[in-house]
Parts: sequence; C-alpha cells; structure tokens
Amino acid sequence: MGAPVPCYHCNLPVPSGSAWRATVLGEPRAFCCPGCQAVAEAIVAGGLESYYRHRSESAVNPAQLPAIVPDELALYDRDDVRQGFVEQQGELSETRLLIEGISCAACGWLIEKHLRALPGVAEAHLNLSNQRLLVRWHERQLPLSQLLQALRRIGYVGHPWQADAESTRLAEENRRSLRQIGVAGLLWMQVMMAAMATWPEFNVDLSAGMDTILRWTSLFLTTPIVFYCCGPFFRGALRDLRTRHLTMDVSVSLAIGGAYLAGIWSTVTGIGELYFDAVGMFALFLLAGRYLERRARERTAAATAQLVNLLPASCLRLDGDGHSERILLRELRLGDRVLVPPGALLPADGRIVDGSSSLDESLLTGEYLPQARTIGDAVTAGTLNVEGPIQLEVGALGDDTRLSAIVRLLERAQMDKPRLAQMADKVAQWFLLIVLLLSAIAGLVWWQVDAQRAFWIVLSMLVATCPCALSLATPTALTSATGTLHKLGLLLTRGHVLEGLRQIDTLILDKTGTLTEGRLTLSAIQPLRELDSDRCLALAAALEHGSEHPIARAFGQQGSAAEAITAFPGMGLEGRVEGRRLRIGQPVFVAALSDTQAPAIPGDHGQWLLLGDERGPLAWLVLDDRLRDDAKALVDACRARDWQVILLSGDSSPMVAEVARQLGIDDARAGLRPEDKLAVLRDLQGQGHRVLMLGDGVNDVPVLAGADISIAMGGATDLAKTSADAVLLSNRLGSLVDAFAIAARTRRIIIENLAWAGLYNGLVLPFAALGWVTPLWAAFGMSVSSLVVVVNALRLAK
Repeated sequence: MGAPVPCYHCNLPVPSGSAWRATVLGEPRAFCCPGCQAVAEAIVAGGLESYYRHRSESAVNPAQLPAIVPDELALYDRDDVRQGFVEQQGELSETRLLIEGISCAACGWLIEKHLRALPGVAEAHLNLSNQRLLVRWHERQLPLSQLLQALRRIGYVGHPWQADAESTRLAEENRRSLRQIGVAGLLWMQVMMAAMATWPEFNVDLSAGMDTILRWTSLFLTTPIVFYCCGPFFRGALRDLRTRHLTMDVSVSLAIGGAYLAGIWSTVTGIGELYFDAVGMFALFLLAGRYLERRARERTAAATAQLVNLLPASCLRLDGDGHSERILLRELRLGDRVLVPPGALLPADGRIVDGSSSLDESLLTGEYLPQARTIGDAVTAGTLNVEGPIQLEVGALGDDTRLSAIVRLLERAQMDKPRLAQMADKVAQWFLLIVLLLSAIAGLVWWQVDAQRAFWIVLSMLVATCPCALSLATPTALTSATGTLHKLGLLLTRGHVLEGLRQIDTLILDKTGTLTEGRLTLSAIQPLRELDSDRCLALAAALEHGSEHPIARAFGQQGSAAEAITAFPGMGLEGRVEGRRLRIGQPVFVAALSDTQAPAIPGDHGQWLLLGDERGPLAWLVLDDRLRDDAKALVDACRARDWQVILLSGDSSPMVAEVARQLGIDDARAGLRPEDKLAVLRDLQGQGHRVLMLGDGVNDVPVLAGADISIAMGGATDLAKTSADAVLLSNRLGSLVDAFAIAARTRRIIIENLAWAGLYNGLVLPFAALGWVTPLWAAFGMSVSSLVVVVNALRLAK
C-alpha cells in the first residue's frame, strides 16, 4: 500500500476515499477535511491563489526536513536550553512560541488545528495580534523538537519567545506611567467637582457641614495623586538637590507640595480656597507630557536593539575529528572551529581555515554583490554565507565583535541633544534659580506687609512661573517632528539634524545603493547562436533557480531548477538542463566548458554574464542597477533651494556619467577612494560651504562622519548608519524633500514655543508677586501655557 497523499493545505494525511477536492493553481487538489477545503476555496476566491505558489517555493520540503534541521531543533530538548522558556505545570509543559509566516486568520486556524491533532498536545492557542503561540503538552509523548518540526512541515517556523530584562523593565515602566496618568485624570475630575462646589460663586446654598465634607473629600482624593502619581517628581527633586543641580522636578515638587500643604491647612481650618484641583491638573499635564516624550525615545532606541538580533542563536562547532555538533552561541569559545553551511549567518568574527565561498557583507560594506572569500581571509559575525561551506576559527565573541562595537557607537550617537534643547535646559535652570530667589524675596516682603497673604503669594509665584512650558517647548516639538519623520521613514540618530538642515547649501551624493536601487535587474539579452531570447532566459533561470546569490534574484524563481548545480565562488554556476551541460557567469569560466576563447564583453554599461554550453557561448545577459524613481525629484528640490549638488562615486565605470546625465548633475566624479571623497568634503568646508552627505557604503563612512549633516540609506552598512546623523529607513528619497520642509517648520515652532513660554513667565511673574494672581489661577495659567506649547508642537504631526 502506497504512502497516504498529504493534504494540499495542511500536509496532514488525506483519508482514503476522501471526497474533498478543489482546484488550486489549475490542478485538482486533495484535502484532509472540509475545513481545509473551505479555506483553500476562500483563498482562491479572494484572488490570493499565489499564496500556494509562494508557499510551495519557500516552505521546507517534509522529505528533506530531517536532513536539514534535526540538530538545530534537538537543542530545544536540552534541559539547560528549555529552562528559560518552558514551564512545568504538573504533568504538562507550557511554552510560548513566536511564529513566522502568519498572514491571516486562516493561518491561525491551521496551526491550532494541526498542533491539537498531535499526540500529547493538550492545548494550543495562537494570538494573531502578536503572533505568539501558547502550547501545553506532554513532553514525554512529544519532545519540543518534534513539535517545532511539525510546525515547519506546514510552512511555519516557531521560535521560543522570552522577554528580555530590558524589554520587561520598559513595559513595566510604561504600564506604571499609564496607571499614574489614569489615576491622576480620574481623581482630578472628582476633585474639580468637589472643590468647585466650595467656591464662593457656587456655595450660596451650601451648608457648613457639607462644605467641611467636600473639603475633606478633596483632600482624600488628592492624596493618591500627590504620593502615587507625583512620586517620580519628588524622587527626582531629591536626587537633584543631592547633586546640587536645579531641574524642573525641583520647581514641580515645590509647587505640588506647597499647594497640597496649603490645601491641608485650608481643609483643617475651613478658611480660604482649596487648591487640590490645581494639584490634579498640574500632575495630569506633566505626567502625560513625560510619557509621550519617553515613548518617542523608546521608538528610536528600538532600532538600535534590532542590530543585536542579527547573530544566529546556534552554530555548528567542529571537534578534533572534524565532526560537527550543534551548540548555542553562548557556548562558543575563542579558538573554536565552526562549520558555516551555505545560507547560514556567521556566528563570530574569525578567519577562514578551510573552504571558499561568497559572503554577503552588505551589513558592513553596503556592497549588494557577495564577495569571494577563501582560506586566510578575515570574516565578520552577522554576514551571510551564500555559496559553499566554510570553516572558520573564532577570533572574537560577544562584546568584542565588530557588530557589538557598531551597536555601542549607535547608542552613544543617540544621546546627543540639539543646541536649541541644550540652550532651553540652561535657560530653564537659570530661570528656576531666579524664580526661587524672587519668591523668597517676595515672601519676606509680604511677611512684613501682610503675613496672612505671604504664603499664598509665594505659592502663586512658584506655580505660575514653573518652567514647564519652557522645558516642554523644545522636547515636544522635537518629539512631534521626530515621530512625523519616522512615519516618512527617516530615523534621526543625532539631535542637530532638524536645526542644521536650514543651513545646508551643498549636497554630496553616492551612486550605488543611494541614487540607484542597489540590486541588479535583467536589462537585456543578446543571443549568440540558434536560441532566441526567451529560451536563453529560461536556461539561465534554471541555473540560477534556488541560488541565494543576489544575481539570481534578477532572474526570479520561475520554472524548474537545473540538475546537479555546482557553484564556483566568484566565477559562476554549472548544471544540467534537459541533459545539456550549461554554465553561466564570468566569460573565461563559461568559455572553458567548450574549450574556446572567451569573447570580449560587447558593452560598457551594466554587468555582463555569459551563458554557454559544451559547444560554445549561447547568449550575453546584461544586468543593471536601476535608478531610483524619486532620485530626480530630490535633485530638483535641492536645486530649487539653490543647493550645489555633487555626485561622488567609487565606481569607475561610465555608469557614473550616465546617472549624472539623467539627473542633470553637472559635477560628477568617478573612481574615488574614501580619502578622495573626504578631501573633496574638506575642500568644500574650507570654502565655507555647509554640506549634507547622503550615502550607504563603508567607503562613505569618512565623509558621513565629517559632513555637517549626514544621512545613511536604510540598506546601508551599519558602519555607515553609525557614522550618520539620520537613517533613511524607507529608502524613499522623496522623504528627504519632506524632511527639509519639516525641519524648517520645527525650528520655527521651537522658537515660537520658547518665545511664548518666555513671554508668559515674564508677564505673570510680577502679577503673581503683587498678589494679583491666586494659586488657582496660577495653576490654570501654567496648564494653559503648557497646553499651548504642546498643541503648537503637534502641528508638526500634520
């Protein structure tokens, strides 16, 4: 009896005599149940039939799976590995997995149904919003490795999910802040109603007993606001006083504490107005502002944290006899030998001791074509092995790797503050010191004039002139602008970008990966013998089918793969198609198959590949790097601002002049080394020019670091990103045009905010000192002043 037919949707065995059929991709398919049939028919009816073609190409073949991943998955059966993410609940084990490849609710239904059908699985629930899968199962019946393997058989990859300490801390801080904001807002509304009822304008018919009850009610409702919600302000003020450094926390704590004590005195004596509503309003505005500012910083820091995830979780370590063993990355030691198969990431910095291959080093160099590497060459952790297996000797691990150094540099770069923000901080400190001195002087004067009013006037001065608006003027505008730019795909890593863009008068551009897309496309086919272009393309695509090399992406994944494909790093590919032995790649390599002389490349533009068989060359295939659609718009926008535009490229081919001609750039220089580019930059700066640099490769790093403002492309090397002041994550050059306008608006709004905050504080201070502003109106004015600043800054989000 033959093996059961697998279900076309979920790969479970189809019961004999099954009548569940549906046409998918033009052929009748068998399904194991009406549910799979219904899901497949819905996918086809919705016009998403290509899902199955993509799944078939990308999913792991069940027959090949045991030979591909058993050693990697077997790590999850080790006790020391499981203890971090598997919990025991009686006889059941429980874990949470992060699932890759989920596209819709049908995927969730399929995963849950498939896992629940496995022996030993008691529960499987998938949260589609965060793509986390909760599984409870009997581990004696089903090892975790087999459970993960079952997921891979239906086209999904599961990874153990475990929140790191930093993520947990940030999440807890955010939850605490939201609770504090919620408590402050809810209680403030209640306090406002109770306090307003005691005002002379409203308490015409209020009895003395009810007035007392409302005062004590306001006190009880305000106490949690002061001690729970405003706790961070008091702790910050205490820390600042210990370090003899005045900040807004000191002023805020004095104002909140003074108003609260005054309210207690008024509640106990029954004399005067309550100021508890001012405390609640004060706390709510400040807590909300700080929360929004912190979340903006977290989004920026998240981009840095993603770099750490570029290293693999495990690797193949070789023993003295040459046998490989799958180990966790943390078990690797200096001097160990590691086997890196094709398609795997290098786990550590080191040196190749056996084998040769091509490595995708775009992480560091920005070069989208893999570079040939052989015995003795130094390699870097996080780069991708594209072609052949290699063995490397580990030379650096953990914090000593080049990747970790990049992360540290990027984190340090994100600590910078713009000049306007630094100036606002200094102004706020001096202003706070002056206000404290003036309040003390006013208190002494009023103590001699009218001792009963002295405390309230000092409190009014502290509340009214709290430099909240002054301190919020720059951060709120920068936060709003940064968020807007992030939506456009531009991530700022240093604070002076928004301020400095208005001073730029010269733009330096790189070519490859900046003005061009940085990926090859097939632009032309020139047949050399009896076959036409379509047939030559089909043969080339068959040879390139399944290859991880970027050149292969230019041919797509259409058709079937060739047989007996062999990769020759740096030269090309060889294989058999319909019995014909073919080669594609460098002319000398291809011509050697037919023992003929390699033909001369017939053109200067693009990258020329030769296709040939045992009889000789068949066709030239021309690959080219396409110009970005919005490159012309960027150059035109810079010209409209009277900027000088210069193209500096390390490429020595005629393509540099061609790109410059298409974009209308008059000054284009080719074949430049990094030091040559830097010399051009220094010469421009020596002439008084303010330079903006846009690049993506390691050869652009010196210029990026030396330019007045530098922007790295999203696909740039991480060294380039670290040296740059901003990263264009979207790779859309049109976003820079919008960024120029946003930068001008941001500076204008910051100046408006600072002017408004200074004007308000300057005007309200003498009025408060003269006793014309009560603490309640002082709190109201302070809140309105802060609100004006925030609303004005939010205009940048439009």
